[in-house]
Amino acid sequence: MKLIYKSEYDGNPDHLPTNGIKEGSVKFKEIDDITKAGLLFNVIAAIIMIILIIILMIRYSFLTIIDSPAFMIGAIGSLVVLFPHELLHALCFKEEVYLYTAWKKGMLFVLGLEPMTKKRFIFMSLLPNLVFGFIPYFLALTIPQLSFLGVFGALCIGMGAGDYYNVFNALTQMPKGSYAYMHKMNTYWYVDEK
Repeated sequence: MKLIYKSEYDGNPDHLPTNGIKEGSVKFKEIDDITKAGLLFNVIAAIIMIILIIILMIRYSFLTIIDSPAFMIGAIGSLVVLFPHELLHALCFKEEVYLYTAWKKGMLFVLGLEPMTKKRFIFMSLLPNLVFGFIPYFLALTIPQLSFLGVFGALCIGMGAGDYYNVFNALTQMPKGSYAYMHKMNTYWYVDEK
């Protein structure tokens, strides 16, 4: 894997790297407008975070989680792992991967051009959410001394809203044995006839 940092995405999909569209490929039925996608994912992220924080508040009594240093530590930690989140996505690629920021849209993303199996695509989409989100969150639910990990995990789980959207699309649109690849801001799938 070779990571190429491209900095701020200018919003023009024609400026993104591409290998073209493979013959016989099917475009995911997904949101094409990055502004609408960013807004939707941020709303979904906020809802997920609120629900998970409420669960923590019930687990640790209502005010102690919000009123403790654990909340601030978890919140700061979730911001610190924004780039590592994208790096975990990038590690799932074997070839070149491009890292972009889109701060005005509330997004960071990686773009890799190589095809990957449905399972690998789903794993790539979920890996950072498992490492930074679900594992710390569930550890905190079972070990009270780790409440800061609960806040950290809750916020990191929410930040994966766009990743869950990709997983949903892969699960509902890609047939068995198909491959996914990225083209500009969209994902396509195809079945290798070999």
